Amino acid sequence: MQGDTLTGRGIVGRFVGALALVYATFNPEGYSYFHWAINPVFRGRMEAARAQLPIKLLAGLILVGVWVFLVQTTRRAIGWKGVVLILAILGTLIWALIDWHVFSPDSSRAIGHLVLVGLAIVLGLGMSWSHVSRRLSGQVDTDELN
Repeated sequence: MQGDTLTGRGIVGRFVGALALVYATFNPEGYSYFHWAINPVFRGRMEAARAQLPIKLLAGLILVGVWVFLVQTTRRAIGWKGVVLILAILGTLIWALIDWHVFSPDSSRAIGHLVLVGLAIVLGLGMSWSHVSRRLSGQVDTDELN
């Protein structure tokens, strides 16, 4: 079947989609849903918080829905142990990059971007894992129906 094949483009597409979700939700540059809709509430700027409230709520609900879908898919594909293992590998890689002076631990922006990309990698792998696993092992993952 055509839809069952895994391609590099499919994996990259899943990663880019996860990256877009992560960065749309929050990013160190200040252009995100958090900065647009939530931060004004914490800063006491209620006039700014109330501006465009219906569209902010709609955007927030859409983001929550996509997050639930991606997290649920990732949990089903690699489980919480797999998530922890991937995060540990990525954390160790970030540590090595800091140790090699590629990134400065004093740069909260750089660390923020690395964490966001790491989270997108976890979600992208979670979205792709069933395809990768089937290709490598020949085993098919299915959801149990009760």
